[in-house]
Amino acid sequence: MASAIHPTVDRGVQKGAENFAGGTLRCQCAQDPVEVRIDSQVLFNHACGCTQCWKPAGALFSVIGVVPRDKVTVTAHGEKLKVVDDKATIRRHACSACGTHLYGRIENKDHAFYGLDFIHTELSKDAGWDGPGFAAFVSSIIESGTPPSAMADVRQTLRDKGLEPYDCLSPALMDLLSTQAAKAKGTYREA
Repeated sequence: MASAIHPTVDRGVQKGAENFAGGTLRCQCAQDPVEVRIDSQVLFNHACGCTQCWKPAGALFSVIGVVPRDKVTVTAHGEKLKVVDDKATIRRHACSACGTHLYGRIENKDHAFYGLDFIHTELSKDAGWDGPGFAAFVSSIIESGTPPSAMADVRQTLRDKGLEPYDCLSPALMDLLSTQAAKAKGTYREA
């Protein structure tokens, strides 16, 4: 039996439209929604099982796209945005009225992902976003109430949808983090 992962994954992972240049994210408020303009296609997109990321009702995973920070602009009702946890590495900016996370930002300039923001493309009505390419922090859904006995089915469903399941980030993103750490320690070497 296939597990329900996230509405955009369950319907089939979409490839992004060629030359897609972004769109507008909106919170779930019926009146005066927060709007955030994204002037870029996602660089990476993944299904995330962590307990910190916002998920739509009933979803096991969130879907998180990564875009350059300078391509993210709050265009309406920014006064409603509040940081969920100002001590977290990723400071998630959520609507204070409906609770929807619009984007996450890393403020630590020494972090390998500084300059990148984390967004929820399902909050956009604009077609053309690139769908997720892998699943991260898969085991973390157990912390959200998924029984461990369901994990084999969840991992198989992810693979069937074309998303390799990891219990961290993808190897390419882990390499970026380790490269940054090696540079900070002075142990980085070019091949």
